[in-house]
Amino acid sequence: MAAAKKAVLGPLVGAVDQGTSSTRFLVFNSKTAELLSHHQVEIKQEFPREGWVEQDPKEILMSVYECIEKTCEKLEQLNIDISNIKAIGVSNQRETTVVWDKITGEPLYNAVVWLDLRTQSTVDNLSKRIPGNNFLKSKTGLPLSTYFSAVKVRWLLDNVKEVQRAVEEDRALFGTIDSWLIWCLTGGTNGGVHCTDVTNASRTMLFNIHSLEWDKELCEFFEIPMKILPNVRSSSEIYGLMKAGALEGVPISGCLGDQSAALVGQMCFRDGQAKNTYGTGCFLLCNTGRKCVFSEHGLLTTVAYKLGRDKPVYYALEGSVAIAGAVIRWLRDNLGIINSSDEIEKLAKEVGTSYGCYFVPAFSGLYAPYWEPSARGIICGLTQFTNKCHIAFAALEAVCFQTREILDAMNRDCGIPLSHLQVDGGMTNNKILMQLQADILYIPVVKPSMPETTALGAAMAAGAAEGVGVWSLEPEDLSAVTVERFEPQINAEESEIRFSTWKKAVMKSMGWVTAESSESSDPSIFCSLPLGFFIMSSMIMFIGARYISGQL
Repeated sequence: MAAAKKAVLGPLVGAVDQGTSSTRFLVFNSKTAELLSHHQVEIKQEFPREGWVEQDPKEILMSVYECIEKTCEKLEQLNIDISNIKAIGVSNQRETTVVWDKITGEPLYNAVVWLDLRTQSTVDNLSKRIPGNNFLKSKTGLPLSTYFSAVKVRWLLDNVKEVQRAVEEDRALFGTIDSWLIWCLTGGTNGGVHCTDVTNASRTMLFNIHSLEWDKELCEFFEIPMKILPNVRSSSEIYGLMKAGALEGVPISGCLGDQSAALVGQMCFRDGQAKNTYGTGCFLLCNTGRKCVFSEHGLLTTVAYKLGRDKPVYYALEGSVAIAGAVIRWLRDNLGIINSSDEIEKLAKEVGTSYGCYFVPAFSGLYAPYWEPSARGIICGLTQFTNKCHIAFAALEAVCFQTREILDAMNRDCGIPLSHLQVDGGMTNNKILMQLQADILYIPVVKPSMPETTALGAAMAAGAAEGVGVWSLEPEDLSAVTVERFEPQINAEESEIRFSTWKKAVMKSMGWVTAESSESSDPSIFCSLPLGFFIMSSMIMFIGARYISGQL
């Protein structure tokens, strides 16, 4: 009976999905795209100073090994032979930056996460050298921002002596999370492969998206030595073999940044097809085919995928929202309004409205379409009637309003409005969120029954790689996907009123901080000279008045 079950399953493909909030390993049937088993581990985020976001690269690596081992144990319990796993794909949080020592294999500093704002003064200084940012944007498709890897590497080179010394001694390697994981999983100090794929490289600001190579001029502008950069490969080819653990000897043959992986997993292979992923942030990508389309409305131009060494590269327009699922985590961890992320739906359902309360979660400034680093989070429209349920509802609405803003920008850039929105990611399990999204966009929202499309995309790329060949990406061979559809349930006028009020709240969130105030580390009130004089003079006047009154 067990043997018959194995025969039915056919070749399997695993996928590492390393996100900002958690790591997962998932195993799919390559013939049916069925998810057979998975394991997930939450990842800690560290906030050493205001605006700083870091993670431990070794914790991330250990979480990958743990997820692989636990998933393999679960497969054995299901009587599924793990020797049927023929390939592994990697999908990862993009832009997050790691520099490590290739001799010892040790990270030289914590991973600087994509959300991190410490580099704002670096960005301000660099922007003075490129009026209008055109030089960078024409080569990279990206605006100069704290979001991307180059300025994070520049900060590490300027501020961390261990990194400076390792670069001088030719011991340093740089990579985004995919590079760090693949190097470690393929042997690390014993022959580990130092590589990345075109989708991750395109998020560094060091990569020319036209020539598909590291750009000497960009590296010189940021003063980053090219010798520390990984080799750039396609998104679907054998990079190396697993060197340890239950899957030792299995090829790692797929690599995609998480949003590109979701685009592949949603099977958006045609020009004009789009998807929106709801994770820590929110990311809307539209396939623009084999041509770069540059946005006039605040969107990014990025590499979508290149599924093979000899296959063409495809591009996408992207709308990036920094805070989506992260606002739910904030309500849980910082305010204690909920004990688990799942509770947000229950609270929102109790009231069914925000009652005029609007939440702009600009914790890391505003990304698309504004690119406004001075913004900070606000909750406005509060009354004595407002309670935690209304704030929970407003948090969900905020995710939907932000999606509306980037969808509007994409419609203006593309010229043809989307007739529906394909969605994926962990937050799509929240039915209230999905209905709100349909109401606020005023178009249907379509969710696949299997929402793990990011991992699926990485698995598809791995299984389709030359030398593996267990997953066909031909249109006629792709499995049909069952979907759940959410139709708008409010009238268009009400939708527009709510959206215009949200836009007023967004304007209120801007201009809260400058680079100097966001980087100040001295909380003392006496660091402000005028305030210090005011307090000291007030104390002197008070003591003098007491003295004079005592003499009378």
